[in-house]
Parts: sequence; C-alpha cells; structure tokens
Amino acid sequence: MSNRFLRRLTLGLATLAGLLAAQAADAVTAPVLVVEVDSGKVLYAQGATDPWYPASITKLMTTYVALDLVRQGKVSLDSLITISAAAAAEPPSKMGFKPGTQLTLDNALKIIMVKSANDVAWAIGETLGGTIDGFADMMNETARRIGMRESRWYNPNGLPDPRQWTSARDMAVLGRALLRDFPDSHDLFSISAIQFGRSVMANHNGLLGRYAGVDGMKTGFICAGGFNVVASANRNGRRILTIVMGSPSARERDLKAADLFDYGFGQSAGWTAQTLDALPASAIGAPPDMRPYICDRKKPMPIDEGPGAIAGNADNAGAQFLGAAGLSSPALTLATLNGAAARNRTLPPRAPLQPILVWIGRDPAEGQIMLNEQAEAEKAAAAATREAKLEAAKAKREAALEAAKQKRAAAAEAKTQAKAQGKDQGKAKAAIAGAVPRAASAYTSVDVSGMPEAKHKPPTHAKPATAVTQKGGKPAVAKSVQTKPKAGAKPKPNAAKSAESADE
Repeated sequence: MSNRFLRRLTLGLATLAGLLAAQAADAVTAPVLVVEVDSGKVLYAQGATDPWYPASITKLMTTYVALDLVRQGKVSLDSLITISAAAAAEPPSKMGFKPGTQLTLDNALKIIMVKSANDVAWAIGETLGGTIDGFADMMNETARRIGMRESRWYNPNGLPDPRQWTSARDMAVLGRALLRDFPDSHDLFSISAIQFGRSVMANHNGLLGRYAGVDGMKTGFICAGGFNVVASANRNGRRILTIVMGSPSARERDLKAADLFDYGFGQSAGWTAQTLDALPASAIGAPPDMRPYICDRKKPMPIDEGPGAIAGNADNAGAQFLGAAGLSSPALTLATLNGAAARNRTLPPRAPLQPILVWIGRDPAEGQIMLNEQAEAEKAAAAATREAKLEAAKAKREAALEAAKQKRAAAAEAKTQAKAQGKDQGKAKAAIAGAVPRAASAYTSVDVSGMPEAKHKPPTHAKPATAVTQKGGKPAVAKSVQTKPKAGAKPKPNAAKSAESADE
C-alpha cells in the first residue's frame, strides 16, 4: 500500500470523524417526561431538566396564579377582566375582542385553555397583576413556592421572549400542583370546545377525544420551541402526566405523547423509581433555537390549531435532529421519534365536540346586549366607511372633471394667443414691407443740413447757351462754352457734376 494512498485514507477518516462529531454536537435531544401524578415518580425521562421555550403551555402557569388568587379570596371567578388596547394588539391565536371589552375570569380561563387566546391571557395578566411585569413577578414567586427550578417567566401568554424558559420537569411539577391544589377545576383542562356566539372553537389538544383516558391539559407552539404539550390521562384511577417538547409538528407531538402514555401505563413505579425532585440539573445553559428545524421557509408555516394540526404533514427534515436518544424499553413504540416513521401513523378520529358556552359581560344576557351594541357599532362604522369612500370617489371625479375643464380652457387660451400672435406677426411683416417702396433706390439720401458749411463758394451754374438757328430753320444744338480759367483763378465746377454730388 503506497504512502500516498495511506495519506488519502487518513485524511478521509479524519474528515468523516469531524463531520460525525459536528452532527452529534448539533443534534438536539427533545425533552420528554412521563410521571405518576400521585407519587411524583418518574416513569421515563429524556432531557427533563433541559431549558426550553414553553410557548402557550405558559398559560398553565397563568391559570395557576389566577386560581390561587381566587383561593386566597383576592378575586373571584366572576371578577371582570378588561381587554386593554395592548391586549387587543397581541398576535394570534386570539379572540379579537375590542379594547374595553369585559368578561368574567371564569370565561377568560376557559378561553385560554381551549382557544389559547393570547389577547385574553394578556388581559388576565394586566388585570390581576396591575401590569404585565407585576403579573410576571407573581408567576415567578408562585413557581418557586411550588418547587419549579428551571422556569423564568416574563409574560402570561407564552409569545416569544428569549428570556422565558421552563423545562419538562418544571411543567410536570406545575401540572401536579394544578391537579392537586384545585380539584374543583379539573374540568377546566378537559373542555373539548367552546362556543362564543355562533362560533365553535375546538381545543388545540389533539389527544382529547382521540386517546382513551386523556383529560387535559395544554398545548403550545412557537418556532423557537417547536410543538409542546402537557397532557394528563386517567386509567382505572391511576393518573399519568406526559410532557413532550420540541416536536416538529402537532401530529408527531400527539403520536409521541400517545406512545409515552402506552409506555407509562404499562410500567409500575417501584420504590426505587426516581422522583421529580431527584432529577439532576441540566448541563445546558440556554434553550436551543428550533426555528431552523421547525419553521422551514420553503414549507408552509406549521399550525397548532384546527383540523390541519391533527392531520398535518409530518415530513420535516429537521425531525432527524429531534429525539436523538431512543427509549430503552421494547414495550414503547419508537416510531414517533422520527418524522419518516410517523408518516403512515395516525390517531383515531376525534370524538364529537361538546362545546361549552362562553360570553362577554357578567352573564349571557349582558353579553348578548354587548354583542348587539358592537354589531350595531360595526354596522354604523361600515356604513360610515362606505359613505366616506363614496364621498372620496365623488370628490376625485369632480377634481378630475375640473382638471380636464381647466386643461381645455388653457388649451383654448393658448390657441387664441397663438392666433393673435400670428396676426401681429403678419401685421409687422406688412408694415415692414410697406415702409420700403419697391422702386426705392438701394441708396438713401444724405441729410446735409447739419453738415458744416463748405469753405468754397457755392457753385455757380453756367448760363444756358443761346439757341442758334441753323440754316433750314432747324434749331442748332447748344454747346457749352468752356473758357479757360484765368491765371490764379480757381476753376468753376461743372453744374451737372455739382448736382450729382448734392444727392450723395
């Protein structure tokens, strides 16, 4: 084997090793966690304490703070939440309420659990905390009190904020606290749909009504964090929480959670099982940004609501970076840990929705009155807008007609001026032509009146010659008589020549 070949082989192996190392460094382990609710024992964990962007599962924290205030007697479920201009400006998912709209805290919590409305969650934070920062302080204080370690809260709805982190472990702690501390509010997390007016909005949680025993809790999605879910299921009195984070699609998230439930219900938590409190801290200093893998600009934006979220395409090239570590038990199907294997799998059809009525105002009657007033106001605003558009169109037409009229008048004036100018030019030409007669000499007479007197005497004209009659009666031609000048005398000019000189 030649040295040249060995060098090439060594270089190739080094390059391959570098590529594999880079791929391993860039790979992201999607956090998953399965925990028994009553005991807090961990049935399976993968990256459970790694920091992660929570997205709308933040609303579980918002709900805990609100219910805790109700428990303390500081507010009630009938307290009114006001939609501010800032809340109304929050991006979707949202209800689209007008600024100034009020609704009860009870209805507001139902809306954020089902519709995941960012405007309503923001209004809850502003109303209960005085400001968003004040409510965030309440969230962080409550999180520390109930045992959450990795979470940092800055807003109540989970919209992107690079400072807002949580972990699968912390969300399991929160889920257990909600179920434990507010037993009368369990139904809040299992509503399949809400109805507002004529609109029916299904829960974003694609496991509800599709996986036996699932009764809550909340989903979330942002590009930086992927598709997350905190889900609870109950079989034969045994309740399990499953947390899945960073899935590339809602479909894969739901399939993975279903497989984790299958695994969890097939396991028993022995006395040696690890607890949530015993999970080791993560070595990762900050959440990974999943945007390049989740929100590929070459494909449609992923969604976390409506039918598309349930039947959406799971073919995402970024899925190979997720779920890098496989589950150790053969009892758990590993198909949902990569996008290629999940394509041909699906959950059963969703059970019929059972919408819960929600309204604005203190009660449905007041809410209907408010809706009617808003409808009338919108109708009046639409009519005013149409009238304004018609007036603007009319003014535009009139301005165009006036401009055309002025243009025509200007053209006529220009034409008149051009014609008058042509006549003036004709008259000028005629005047110039009349000022010089056709028979006039090319030379002009010279005015000598102002010239100095000549030093010589004025010319004398010769006397006319006397006619001499020739013989035969014919007149003879008179001849001028030229006389020689006397010596010393000046010659007399010829009369004819003097006359010609006067005309020059």
